[in-house]
Amino acid sequence: MRHDGDMTEPSRHDLPELPTIAAAVRQIGARRFDFSREVAVMAVVNRTPDSFYDRGRTFALDSAVTACLDAASSGADWVDIGGAPFAPGPEIPADEESDRVVPVVEAVRAASDIVISVDTFRADVARRSILAGADIINDTTGLADPELARVVADSDASIVITHSLAAPRTPLASPTYRDVSIEVAEFLERRVERALGAGIPEERIIVDPGHDLNKNTLHSLELTRRLGPIVDLGYPTLVAVSNKDFIGESLDADRGDRVEGSLVAAALCIAQGARIVRMHNVRESVAAVRMAEAILGMRQPAYLRHNMGERND
Repeated sequence: MRHDGDMTEPSRHDLPELPTIAAAVRQIGARRFDFSREVAVMAVVNRTPDSFYDRGRTFALDSAVTACLDAASSGADWVDIGGAPFAPGPEIPADEESDRVVPVVEAVRAASDIVISVDTFRADVARRSILAGADIINDTTGLADPELARVVADSDASIVITHSLAAPRTPLASPTYRDVSIEVAEFLERRVERALGAGIPEERIIVDPGHDLNKNTLHSLELTRRLGPIVDLGYPTLVAVSNKDFIGESLDADRGDRVEGSLVAAALCIAQGARIVRMHNVRESVAAVRMAEAILGMRQPAYLRHNMGERND
C-alpha cells in the first residue's frame, strides 16, 4: 500500500458494499495493488502530433519521457503511452508506431518502477513494447486482433480490454444501443472469454467500458450513471473519462476547461466500483482519487487533528 498516512485499517462494518473483483490483489510490474481498497491513477502521455487533448505537446521523445517521470513524481501509479490516436484518420504504420512508443518505454523503465502501459491494438507493437519493459497493453479495440491476445498470453503483461465497435481509426457516425451499459458489459464478457481462451489468466485482465469510443454523449453519461453491469463482471474496471467530449458537451466547455467535470465523472465511477482512472491532469486527479478513497472508507485520512482533543487555531 502507498498510503503512508494510514493509521489504522478502516472499520470493515463501515465500508460500503464494494464489488467482488477477481484477484483483487494484483502484482503489476514492480507495483502491488489491492483493488478492494485502493484506486490507481493512470496518467496519459501521447507521443502523437495530433492527440485530442495535448495537441502534440509530448510528441518529442524527451518531452514524452519527462511527462512520464513528472507524472510519477506527482503521484501517478502508472503511465499510459500512446503512439496512435483513436480518432479516425490515416493509418500509422506499425513500425512508425513502435518507433514512437518503444524508446519512451525503454527510457521510463530505466528511470522508474512506475507501471507502464502502451495504448495499442497491434500485436507487433505490443510485443516490442513488452520486450522494452511495458507491464500492460491497453487495447482500445477489445482484442479485435486475436494475435494480440496470444502476444500478451505469452508474456507476463496484463491486458486492458476496452469496448469499441468500429475498426481502428474508422468512424461510426451514429452508434445506437438499446441499453448501453448492458450491451457494453456483454461485449466485454465475450472479449474476456476470448482472452481466457488465448491463455491470458484472469488475474491479468482489466476491463474498460470505453467512454466516448463509438458512443455519443448520452451513451457516455449513461455509462457513468450505470457502471454497475461492467463492474459486476468481476474484473478491475478502468474508466477513461478525462477531458472527453461527453464532458465538454455536457458543460459547453472547451478541452482546456474540462478538468472539474473530469474529476466529478471519475469520482462517480469510483463510487460505483471503478478501480483505475485514466487522467490527463495528474496532480488534481491524485487528490480527487485519494479523497474518494477516504470518503468510501477505503483508506484513513492522512492525519486526524480537527476536533480530536487538540486546540484548533
